[in-house]
Amino acid sequence: MAMKVTVIGLGYLGATHAVAMAELGHQVIGIEADPQKLAALQAGKLPFYEPGLDKALTRVIETGRITFQPGHSESSRTADAHFLCVGTPQVSGSYAADTSYLFSAVDALAPYLSETAVVAGKSTVPVGTAKALTERLSAAAGFEARLAWNPEFLREGTALEDSLRPDRIVIGVVGGDAHSERVMREIYGPILNGDTGSAAGQTPFLVMDVATSELVKVAANSFLATKISFINAMAEISEAAGADAVALAEAIGMDARIGSQFLRNGIGFGGGCLPKDIRAFMARADELGVGSAIDFLADVDAVNLRRRQRVLDLANQELGEVAGKKILMLGAAFKPDSDDIRDSPALDIAVQLVKAGAKVVIHDPMSLAGVRIKHPELDAVQDLTSAAQDAELVVLGTEWKIYRELDAASFGELVANKTVIDGRNALPYHAWQGAGWKVIALGRNLEKA
Repeated sequence: MAMKVTVIGLGYLGATHAVAMAELGHQVIGIEADPQKLAALQAGKLPFYEPGLDKALTRVIETGRITFQPGHSESSRTADAHFLCVGTPQVSGSYAADTSYLFSAVDALAPYLSETAVVAGKSTVPVGTAKALTERLSAAAGFEARLAWNPEFLREGTALEDSLRPDRIVIGVVGGDAHSERVMREIYGPILNGDTGSAAGQTPFLVMDVATSELVKVAANSFLATKISFINAMAEISEAAGADAVALAEAIGMDARIGSQFLRNGIGFGGGCLPKDIRAFMARADELGVGSAIDFLADVDAVNLRRRQRVLDLANQELGEVAGKKILMLGAAFKPDSDDIRDSPALDIAVQLVKAGAKVVIHDPMSLAGVRIKHPELDAVQDLTSAAQDAELVVLGTEWKIYRELDAASFGELVANKTVIDGRNALPYHAWQGAGWKVIALGRNLEKA
């Protein structure tokens, strides 16, 4: 059954969710206050890069199932559900999450809210936020608002696939609210019925209390961050002991209790989710008086940041000192198939190298426009051949396919010194060594390999 929904906030999460809702057959009103984002979406263009989402956006615009506007209008009054997808960035000077955009969003929604509509939060929030939002919205609307929490589990690079064929759907409702559960089941009906490619009944639909649903996303991200930092801690030990962290990860990952996913050492995690989410989780736990329960996340964060420093140390070790030397950073986005440079390890390393006096040239297939705006001190070069010319050191910071598939021999003819630090353990090092390169890979002793 087709439903009518609004999606409030059309950043990465909101735009993806809005398109996915329209792909499921629903009538979608996308609401975005930023005039540049709004204009781009109205013109059928994404304000960010996400594989496959641009074509899906064009498709749903052509069907007439999605429209975009700067704020609510009378059409919002008849919506079955309103999805809150605004950002919750880290507060400057604090680990806490800034939830002010969410409260502003419900303030703007209140005059247009019907008593039967469900307000579904998708933003990642500190536990307890939904309760405060419900109280605020109910007071402003003049009746008891129905607020559910529906956390997102998108991965940049596969966001549309994750939306249409998720590994689970989580719904938090207040007091077993049957109406909210029914509305959310109808919205996600095409997925639950197998209309998006998965077998009917294959996608778990988990209904729980709101507080638990708020915790699901931050707990999941904290676990993933811990797993990444664990293998990076093992890489530190491997480097000291002359062991191979990649072989170690393969061996322990075969244990079904552990699994191999996220056991890949390198320069660590970044982006707009994991770093801020674990810090906000620590801040909220402190507020609840149970901060000691997740004290270990501070170490998870510290291990992650140390791997960036390890690259700086290796660069100084190889070049004597980096001051005055030309260094090529391959990659600026925090992960491949994304233009997101938020808390990117590769970008942070590049900036730190410049601060140490190096001449850094940075290349990335998708994110250089953002790099030029936020970091004009970096020489952002779109042509890889030009970027590599006379480089005295190459650092792989983001494992884009074009870097993994470089011809090491011809690429070596461009640089002044054939030394590469593989910050992602992604290069076929035998081929690179065979082409005369010195390959330094984090957590590995390639002289023994």
